[in-house]
Amino acid sequence: MEVLTKAYGQIEIDENQKIVFPEGLYGFEDMKDFVLIDAEREPFFYLQSVTDKDIAFILIDPFLSCSDYEVDIDNGELVAIGIHDPEDALVFAVVTIRPNSNMTVNLQGPLIIGRKSKLGRQAILSDPRWKTQHKVEILEKPC
Repeated sequence: MEVLTKAYGQIEIDENQKIVFPEGLYGFEDMKDFVLIDAEREPFFYLQSVTDKDIAFILIDPFLSCSDYEVDIDNGELVAIGIHDPEDALVFAVVTIRPNSNMTVNLQGPLIIGRKSKLGRQAILSDPRWKTQHKVEILEKPC
């Protein structure tokens, strides 16, 4: 499948990279179909909208930036996207890059994706340790 992307222009994508967010993402509820793309620069990924080339998010594995990160999500929310075993869950955090400032990562609103189901959802964690703007440092360290 071919997808027009914000970062790379028109590229060929394997169907297995397609992720459906049945409820969309917060602020983008009408956007349901995305593709997950390895970024040219590790350890980042792109979550690219299939329907709008200008909608793309930079993602990172939140555990790389914060070794004591915990994702406490109701099992019903996981089952709703086809996750029955925690090993089947991919967890990503959205990275924000602002001019003249450091990168931040949203640890309060992780994206949970089922490896097998290819369904995803954005969770909102109630743990007060996790904020929407944690400084990104790619180190194995507590937050």
